[in-house]
Amino acid sequence: MTTEVAFHTGLADKPAYACRLLRKAWRQGAQVVVTGAPEALNRLDVLLWTFEHEEFLPHARLRAGAAPDPLLEARTPIWLADGIEDWAAPQVLVNLGPGIAPGFDRFARVIDLVGSDDEDARFGRQRWRDYLAAGFKPQLHDAAAASAAQVLTRSQGD
Repeated sequence: MTTEVAFHTGLADKPAYACRLLRKAWRQGAQVVVTGAPEALNRLDVLLWTFEHEEFLPHARLRAGAAPDPLLEARTPIWLADGIEDWAAPQVLVNLGPGIAPGFDRFARVIDLVGSDDEDARFGRQRWRDYLAAGFKPQLHDAAAASAAQVLTRSQGD
C-alpha cells in the first residue's frame, strides 16, 4: 500500500478546520484516527460535541497506553488517539501534532494540518522535510489561498 500524504496549511482556526474535515470524512464513511498532543485532542473532543448546533460526530478518545476495544473500534468512525501504535489499518490519519506520527505509513492517507501561527508553521515545515526524507511526496492544499479565492469569486459574481 502506498500512503498518500496531504498538507492542509494556513489554517487560521485549526481545531474548527479539523471538525469540518472530520465531518466530511464521517459523511463519506471513512474511518479516521486523529493524533496530536493530548491537550489538542482534548480540545477537539469538546469541539466535536459543540461545533455545530444539534449535530454530533461519533467519536471516541483513546489515551496513551490504552488499546482500542475491538467492538468499539469497528463501530466508531473517528478516534482521537494519543498514539497510533495499536491501530491495525484504518483508512485516514489526521495529524495535529508537532511531529510525524510513527507508523503513519500503515494508513492509506495522512492529512497533516498546519495552523497559520509561526510556531505551527515551523513544525509543519519540519514534518514536510521528514516526509520527504522518508520517501514520500506530500501534496499541498493551502487553505488560506483557497479561502481568498472563494471570497474573490463570490465578490466578482455580485
